[in-house]
Amino acid sequence: MANSTIPAAVLMAAISMAAWSQPAPSYDSIPTPKPISPAESTTNPSALATQRQNPYLGSVPQKPIAGTLKVSLAGALARGLRYNLGLVESTEASADVRADRLRALSALLPQVAARASQGLNNVSFAEIGLRLPPIPGFKLGPTTGAFGYEDARVGVTMPLYDRELRERYRAKKNNETASQLSVKDSRDVVVLAVGTAYFQVIASAARLETAKAHLAAARELDELTAHRVETEVSPEIDSLRAQVERESAEQRLTDVTDQLEKDKLTLARITGLPIDQQFELTDRLQYHALTGVTLDSATQQALGSRADLASAQASVQAAEAVLQAQKSERLPVVSVTADYGGAGRNLGNFNQVYSVSGNVSVPLYTGGRIRAGIEQARAELARRQAEYEDLKGRIAYDVRVAWLDVNASESSVKVAQRNQGLAEKALVQSRDRYTNGVTNYLELVQAEEVRAAADENYVQSLYSFNVALIALARSIGGAETTLLRLAGGK
Repeated sequence: MANSTIPAAVLMAAISMAAWSQPAPSYDSIPTPKPISPAESTTNPSALATQRQNPYLGSVPQKPIAGTLKVSLAGALARGLRYNLGLVESTEASADVRADRLRALSALLPQVAARASQGLNNVSFAEIGLRLPPIPGFKLGPTTGAFGYEDARVGVTMPLYDRELRERYRAKKNNETASQLSVKDSRDVVVLAVGTAYFQVIASAARLETAKAHLAAARELDELTAHRVETEVSPEIDSLRAQVERESAEQRLTDVTDQLEKDKLTLARITGLPIDQQFELTDRLQYHALTGVTLDSATQQALGSRADLASAQASVQAAEAVLQAQKSERLPVVSVTADYGGAGRNLGNFNQVYSVSGNVSVPLYTGGRIRAGIEQARAELARRQAEYEDLKGRIAYDVRVAWLDVNASESSVKVAQRNQGLAEKALVQSRDRYTNGVTNYLELVQAEEVRAAADENYVQSLYSFNVALIALARSIGGAETTLLRLAGGK
């Protein structure tokens, strides 16, 4: 059933979106919650295998648009909710379940069919055992001779009482409800994937700007050191160290640029943007204090609004209906069959004909088939009930974990912001001390690395905080609106 595939798909999405290893600088960093990346393993070992394992990392690419496309977070979510492959497959699976429900409904409705026949027969009297008493002057031939007839009727067949069919229809109807709710839950998974990829691009863009600033500072320092060496104020080793720092900054800029392009490709793959489409993101990494939400209120809201939980509940109801349908196979089945039409040698001499019959069918002995079906249905119901109870606990777990990540990331943002200001002040003082010959070059290099680490920590902390908000929005449910609300309405 389609409704049973969504929890597994969500699990595969969480597995596939494993920890993303940033090309971290050599300096120390503030511990932050490990971010996830939907870019992990999108083509290895096989693109087709990955598509089947986690379709939420793919999409149906659209035609490119001339120029550079401006993409906001809301726009990226809208594109993902329209073109993401996982959502497309979930929607089509729901259509299959709806077709099953319609087939089950048709079995309860009258079946009307028209039939017409034209026959030409020559019947053997010996074959049917027809014998006449001896009649003087008359001898019965071996056959009737050729004769023809025509028959045209409209027939209807309808079950008057069939408890099994009614229960199976109820089961299919609940399956359809579960499938529709699974599609709604798939939208939350798409929001999780798109939002994470979007913020990853923003973080990489921020790292690029930081890398450019560090490179400019490294070049300026290299020129300053070279001048000091020429004037014999500093030893030559300071110039060599400055060249190493400049080249390292250049390589870091190359790596960050490469990572940004790959992150943009990941976002494009998830949202249906063509690979060669040029686009820019309009939103930036920002910090908005989480207000108006408590852990208890988030948990209660999640238990009341999570579509996958409602889908699991509908699956339990469907399993209950299947069990009742299996038990109902022991009950009598009452149906009626009727037809009406005309018959005769040809259309010119048709006579009115009809037939009506009522039918009652009672199973007397089925060799244990019904009992086996009941036991199987009971086992399926027990599984569905266990899955439903487990899902309630899992949702409460997801909310609590996301809440802890939000708090940890929020604290990390505040610490990183303070450290960033302190590192900038320390760098200014070290530069002044080095310019005035009070200290050596190593102190200046260390101050530069501390500032770079502080900048990286701030970007990483903001990214982790926004990813934690996405996870919280997904764990609460209704992520399309919840995420924008938690992110400050952006």
